[in-house]
Formats: sequence, structure tokens, C-alpha cells
Amino acid sequence: MRAPIGHFDNARPAPDCLDELTAPVAGAVRHWRGSVPAEQIVYVDTDPEWADTATFVEHYGRDLLERSANCVVVAGKRGGEFTLAACVVLSTSRVDVNGVVRRQLGARKASFASVDTATGETGMEYGGITPLGLPDGWPVLVDAAVVDLPYVLVGSGRRRGKLLVPGKAFAELPHAVVLDGLGVS
Repeated sequence: MRAPIGHFDNARPAPDCLDELTAPVAGAVRHWRGSVPAEQIVYVDTDPEWADTATFVEHYGRDLLERSANCVVVAGKRGGEFTLAACVVLSTSRVDVNGVVRRQLGARKASFASVDTATGETGMEYGGITPLGLPDGWPVLVDAAVVDLPYVLVGSGRRRGKLLVPGKAFAELPHAVVLDGLGVS
């Protein structure tokens, strides 16, 4: 299936746009090994002022809300040990941090990571964090509803730009775990 690029007049295959991506995201695209060809990951250049989901869909089309996902960094704590992970849920839902995430990470307590931790550890900009190019070993918790979509709009690592990624590609990311109920209303 082709990416729904009708909303964007500047959509290009992500491998042709590596200079537009942060280093970790460009590396993930460059070394992509999933069953979905890297050329099916599409980069669209967007205004950084419109990076937040609500503003983005107001500008580009409300129908994109149902096909957009957010990637947030969470921290799980058990004893003196911290685990950082990424959670990918549809933009119409929120991450079940105190239930699904805490249990999946085996943590006593889980919370959203601070902005400094999220950006410092990922090498990405706040408001543009994406599951592509995360640090080695990080769990990537993906809501099953994300995987079920033909294409999902997600951050590109920067506030400027978005990626359109086939839903099934999220299940193939390193250390990905697909979970029912990760995203809740």
C-alpha cells in the first residue's frame, strides 16, 4: 500500500531525506532491515510550529488524527535501577503508564521521563521523538492499534517534519513488544 501523501505536497522516501533527520533516525533508516522496504517510510517536511498533534491536524486535516501516533519516553524504577523505554500509541489515546507500562517493565513505579532525559538519551528534539533510531536495548512498547493501521504519521526526530510509516513496521523495530491496551482513552 502506498502512503497517504495527499495531504503533503513535499513527501519523499525517507532514504532520500537523511540530511533532514537527526543522526539516530537517519542511521535507523539507512540500516533498515524490516520486511517493509525503507523506501515505504516517507518523510514530509512540516513547519516546526505545527509539530504538536492538535495543531498539526488542524493545519493538515482532522482525518490525520486517526492515523497519527505519539512516541513518549517513560522511565521505570525498581529498587535503584532505572529502565528507559519508548511507548507508541495512537494520538487519540494516552499511555497506560501505571498499568501496562509498569507491568511490562517489571517496575515498581513508572512515569514519563523528563524532557532533558528524553531528548538527551534519544538525541531527538522534544515534540519529534520517534521510535526509529532509539538507543540500543531500549524496549519499544507499541499499542496493537498502531500496528493494525496501513500507515501511521509519527515524529521524525525533529519538530520539523514527520514520518509516514507502515503500521506493521513498528512491530519489527528492535526490542519492539506489541501490547493490547497500551493506549487508553
